[in-house]
Amino acid sequence: MTELDTGAPVVPDTAPPDRKARADKGFLSRAGIVAAVLVLAIVVALVQSGSGLVVWQSVVTGILTGGLYGLIAMGLTLIFGVLDIVNFAHGAFLTVAMFLSFGMIQATGLHPYLTLVVAVPVLFLLGAAVHRGLLSGAGGRSLENQLLITLGLSLLLENGLLMFFGAEPKTIDLPGDFQFPLLGAVVAGSRLYAFLGAIVLGGLLFWLLRRTRLGTAIRAVAANAPGASLVGINVRRMHTLTFAIGTACAGAAAVLAGPLVTVTPTLGEQFNITAFVVVVLGGMGNVVGALVGGLLIGLVEQLTTIYLGGQSSLLGVFVVFVLVLFLRPQGLFGRRA
Repeated sequence: MTELDTGAPVVPDTAPPDRKARADKGFLSRAGIVAAVLVLAIVVALVQSGSGLVVWQSVVTGILTGGLYGLIAMGLTLIFGVLDIVNFAHGAFLTVAMFLSFGMIQATGLHPYLTLVVAVPVLFLLGAAVHRGLLSGAGGRSLENQLLITLGLSLLLENGLLMFFGAEPKTIDLPGDFQFPLLGAVVAGSRLYAFLGAIVLGGLLFWLLRRTRLGTAIRAVAANAPGASLVGINVRRMHTLTFAIGTACAGAAAVLAGPLVTVTPTLGEQFNITAFVVVVLGGMGNVVGALVGGLLIGLVEQLTTIYLGGQSSLLGVFVVFVLVLFLRPQGLFGRRA
């Protein structure tokens, strides 16, 4: 079982002072290296483009987009950290929430963000049902079993959406959307709202895990499931609740991202790929690392468009992914097993 990590560095209180100092020093050094690399990347982008305005626009857009990536990845890494399940259906759940939001808007005329009050509970219940019905025995099993189950579920959801909604792309308009200047960059209100919503919801998830009895129980199950069971914690229930919370994070991110994208049944695949890169970058099972990793990947994605022009922005993301796998497989903020 991979231990859930809600922050870094994490060292037991009884650890020797020198061990704590080494952990603090290692965390700060990694953070400094990441910051230095980002500064270097921005300087190179300035030289490449010759326009500070273009680079600043990319930086602002990357940070705002990265907040959404972080929220999506937090749900994914939470599921892995507690259940030890690699959930390839996470992006499909996100697409389901987008179409649910779109359907409610078309049927009732609700404001897009008000659909959160329906989409999040529905995705929570869907996640709980999927875990109880399909995945309750998959945790800790071979990766092949998890891959087949979750990938099959993803295909089922995507084709179900294709059957009911068709292949025609859908758009979600945000009433009263606006644009405003930010130190020379132009920011859409919908993108700013999505970023702020993602940060708030990510903060609520962190508070839930660190400051509530439910969060303590979830972390106990992640650290030692047999021991948690011995002290009276219902491990199966905690697993189901964790999977449901992680799926609800995807639902919330879907509603926030709806006005920013063109909604199609296969849209979740792209978000799924990015979320896995973010999770690996931040450290598998590290919730805070997922949020920070989302911001970093958002920046990398936007800066890549400056380096490579019209080529795919995902190329830079994959380069970062491969480098992290080679240089630090446990992630920038993860801990060695």
